[in-house]
Amino acid sequence: MNTESLVSRRAALCGIAVALAVPSGLVTACSSTGTSTGSSPTSAGGSEPTSGAAGSAGTALVALADVPEGGGAVVDAPGGRKIVVARISATEVKAYDASCPHQGSVVAEPAGGTITCPSHGSQFGASDGSVKKGPATSGLRAVAVKVDGDQVVLT
Repeated sequence: MNTESLVSRRAALCGIAVALAVPSGLVTACSSTGTSTGSSPTSAGGSEPTSGAAGSAGTALVALADVPEGGGAVVDAPGGRKIVVARISATEVKAYDASCPHQGSVVAEPAGGTITCPSHGSQFGASDGSVKKGPATSGLRAVAVKVDGDQVVLT
């Protein structure tokens, strides 16, 4: 199966379900809930900080001690989303939506200043989320965070 197909498996199955006149309850289960997986070029790019998409401001994401300097962690955010937190220095952290803009896979923890997508090898700079190596053509979407005491929190 070609993973780069323009028609997703979900869309194809929904189309078949509609064609076969399946009861509306099942067709509704196939509809979009409004959450993007990064397949739209406009929803995945850029570096505008966001906090509403990831959860409530002031919400603790991870203890600073659990984010190694020069590395990072992939953590759960409110609403079930994943955020990758990179520790740039002893007191500076950066965070990004952990969905790779190429096809929506969850990226790996940062290592050596680089965040890598395990699915297709895209690499992003931990300090700014920019693309270092494709196939992704846009960077990771920034999430506004700060260090508050011994915690990394959404701002």
